[in-house]
Amino acid sequence: MQNTGQRLDWVDMAKGLSIFLVVIMYCAASVGEDTGQIGFLHWTIAFAMPFRMPEFFLLSGLFLGAVISRPWAAYADRRVVHYLYFYVLWAVIHIVFKEALLARDPAGAGASLLSAIVEPYGVLWFIYMLAVFGLVGKLLHDLRASHWTVLAIAALLQMADIHTGSYLVDQFAEYFVYFYAGLVFAPQLFRLADWSSNHVKAALALLATWAVVNATMVFSPGFRMDPVHIQMGWGALPGLHLALGLAGAAAICVAAALLSKLPSMAWLRWLGSKSLVIYVAFVLPMGVARTILLRVGIDEPNLLSLLTMIVAVGTPLILWWLVQRTGIGRFLFERPAWAHLPGTQRAAPGVAVPAE
Repeated sequence: MQNTGQRLDWVDMAKGLSIFLVVIMYCAASVGEDTGQIGFLHWTIAFAMPFRMPEFFLLSGLFLGAVISRPWAAYADRRVVHYLYFYVLWAVIHIVFKEALLARDPAGAGASLLSAIVEPYGVLWFIYMLAVFGLVGKLLHDLRASHWTVLAIAALLQMADIHTGSYLVDQFAEYFVYFYAGLVFAPQLFRLADWSSNHVKAALALLATWAVVNATMVFSPGFRMDPVHIQMGWGALPGLHLALGLAGAAAICVAAALLSKLPSMAWLRWLGSKSLVIYVAFVLPMGVARTILLRVGIDEPNLLSLLTMIVAVGTPLILWWLVQRTGIGRFLFERPAWAHLPGTQRAAPGVAVPAE
């Protein structure tokens, strides 16, 4: 298994697949809402519903074991403050642009800014929850909580299908189990990736079997889809939903390990290494591109979805490249020295830490 500059290629491949699925979901929903039509991205995201976000959180927990024993300040700087910095920065950018400028509602923008402190804002909820999960994971570690007890309770929370009205509480109940599973099952997942890389035919057969089972559970009786919403069939049942999420996350790891063997897929590994760059910045260009394309008469859902997705993924990378070339706006994608807890910055003074 290749290791590029202390980064495992297959992990970055998996992150690349993950960010594509996230962008696809938002593109499909927004295009469906604007056109009232269903395109091919809807079917793609329907297939991925059981594992789209679970595998993102599981990947985030994979390396938790390597840092969770650090002193609180060092740990919090990397696993809590790091994410909160990018969450706060981009929440302000999103709210000011969409509400204060486009909607011309400064009062509403102010209310949203206050609300974003206690409730995750928009698409940035994932980064907010990573900080929360990191904090809870460290507390549980220091309390010497049994991994299996925590995992069992987290699984029960997920299966309970909790809806309190608080996005923070509901998303914690829904997804903490996958983040913690990344910590608990990290050794097995690394071994699975190595096995897949060395047993290509068997791994492909395993993926094919999983794909059939996953599709059957999603598109089984009870499946419904409209331009904005998707409802799984049997895969939505408590317990089965959890199992499909974990199985899908493992399948992404297998697929990523296989893709890492292909030199032609190096672009996906690179894109995965910039997944957080794309995540924080794709929503605004996605909305602008979709609006412009509709105004010039492109309303066929498949073409509109594809073009919107290309812009949504490409624009953050172009912006990142411009920042690297000019040195202007580095704070957008790199945490500056002042945004570290005192005494915790490992880089040289004045050197920023990139979003990852």
